[in-house]
Amino acid sequence: MDSDDEQLLRGRVYGQDPAAPGQGPRPGQTYAELVGGPLDGLLLDITGWPRVDIASGAALMTELGQFGTGGRALYDPRPGDPGRWDWSGDAP
Repeated sequence: MDSDDEQLLRGRVYGQDPAAPGQGPRPGQTYAELVGGPLDGLLLDITGWPRVDIASGAALMTELGQFGTGGRALYDPRPGDPGRWDWSGDAP
């Protein structure tokens, strides 16, 4: 990913269209910052997720990872800092 792509992703919410107006973090929602990997800098909306699901992390669909279209980037909550989720690899 080149620096232009990286800048486009920063501060955006995973799953939202970055070109659509009014997109971005919303007040009252709970977000985790994705750290490292293909989704670095994106925010993941975890509002309403059960604790067990948050503790399990997430396999997030992305075209930017090692497996391209249909692949997933794996993120896990950072121990001691649940507001940041670290990339642990890619999966098909």
